[in-house]
Amino acid sequence: MILGSLLAGALYTWFSGEDINWDWRNYHEYGAFALLNGRFDVDVAPGGFQTFLNPLPYLPAYLLRHYVGAPLWGVLLGAIHGLNLALIWWGSRTLLGTSSASNWIILASVVVAAFGPMTLSEVGTSFADILCALPIIAGLDLMLFASERRVARLFIAGLLVGAAVGLKLTNITFLIGAGASLLAVDSPLGAMGAFAAGSAMGAIATGGAWAWRLWEQFGNPVFPYFNSVFRSSEAPLAPFLDRRFRPHGFLDAAAYPFYWLIGDHRSSEWAFRDPRFAVIMVLFAMAVGASLLRNAQVFRQRDKQLLLFFAVTYGMWLLTFSIHRYAIALELMTAPLIVLLLSRLIEALYGQTGPRTSSVTDVSAVIVALAIVIWSQPADWSRRPWSDPYRPQLAGTLLTPATYLILQKPIGYVVPLLPPASRAYQLSDILMPIAPGGLLDHRIRWGLAHPLAGGVRALYLQGSPPRNDLLGAFGLEFDASRACDRIPGADNVDIEACPLVRR
Repeated sequence: MILGSLLAGALYTWFSGEDINWDWRNYHEYGAFALLNGRFDVDVAPGGFQTFLNPLPYLPAYLLRHYVGAPLWGVLLGAIHGLNLALIWWGSRTLLGTSSASNWIILASVVVAAFGPMTLSEVGTSFADILCALPIIAGLDLMLFASERRVARLFIAGLLVGAAVGLKLTNITFLIGAGASLLAVDSPLGAMGAFAAGSAMGAIATGGAWAWRLWEQFGNPVFPYFNSVFRSSEAPLAPFLDRRFRPHGFLDAAAYPFYWLIGDHRSSEWAFRDPRFAVIMVLFAMAVGASLLRNAQVFRQRDKQLLLFFAVTYGMWLLTFSIHRYAIALELMTAPLIVLLLSRLIEALYGQTGPRTSSVTDVSAVIVALAIVIWSQPADWSRRPWSDPYRPQLAGTLLTPATYLILQKPIGYVVPLLPPASRAYQLSDILMPIAPGGLLDHRIRWGLAHPLAGGVRALYLQGSPPRNDLLGAFGLEFDASRACDRIPGADNVDIEACPLVRR
């Protein structure tokens, strides 16, 4: 199963093409580059406020992209992401029981997971969500399997889920959901204690050093987020939460799974279609109804544990973010939950044992899985064919170190292409403008007062009006006597590199 999962991820990336998603162009590429090259104290937020997110989860994609040739780097990254399917296989067998579950129903679960629209959209990309899904799902599998050596398993599960939170703070919803799921086990307080201890250690291991760096430099360990609490002078006193995708009221929230069913992508920038969450709601209602009708106990302890995890995590995600990418681990976990609910529904109708129950379950699982796969439509975050990988060549005039003022997003990905001694300062972030007189402002002004051999240039997207107002704040303007150079863009939109002079 592990080999098959690796192969599935690798093949999908091979056919899909090279990842050039917007966030990679904005801050994924730059963040890993800056971490490896000590650039966080040299540049000023080339990727905007997202520059200050923990760069660790973007290292694998960066290292593979720069040290392994195309398309092999993408194929290897896709193979790593494919391991999520092996974890779904393990979790499905744990939930349904290795003795009672047939290969068909386990296969149905893996197939439903493999064709998740957000999952597919991130396979072989720099996104952290699908990478963080690995420790989250592994941790949840351990929690469901924790009948023997429970304390040790729960501690390790906490380490894994906590590590995911340290890598990317939006994974906090999974941590809360996993903790809440322990209410369904015997001696829940002891179980929660072991899980919490592991979670704290995991989060500190992957995110502690970065949080401490931000605290020392800006007085906010999650800078610039929640700055209304920490009140750093380098950013506006705002929470920096993206509320664009959140539902408007209870009825709207309840309808989200059915919006996704018909292709309404209000939880994502790009179109997708997904029946999984709607199927879960319908199957759960039917299973509960069947249990009441037959006066039978349908759900077992592990079932209740998974249901609690799913309900709490989904509710927290919906209230806090409603950004579909952040729920990839949950999308993957819809697969074992769907086959579980289907199995329990059929057991309630036909009895828990017998060849008829088994055959009906197998056939139903295969039919439901195929229907889900056929109806699903993945999102597309932008890729380019492997026959034309992104390998830009800089003009000779750009090979001399210079100071670059970035006037638009996403341009952060070109900073690693520039001569190593260059500097890059972002001036255009709407949410986090440069605070006058602050640390970042002083860094920019010091850099301008100590020019490099290549002078000062502005970077902005070809075809966009240049932001003269941003340059004016630093006493600069475009040099009309010299021509601009162009840096080839990954998405076929080139970047203008224009010389600047003092006013």
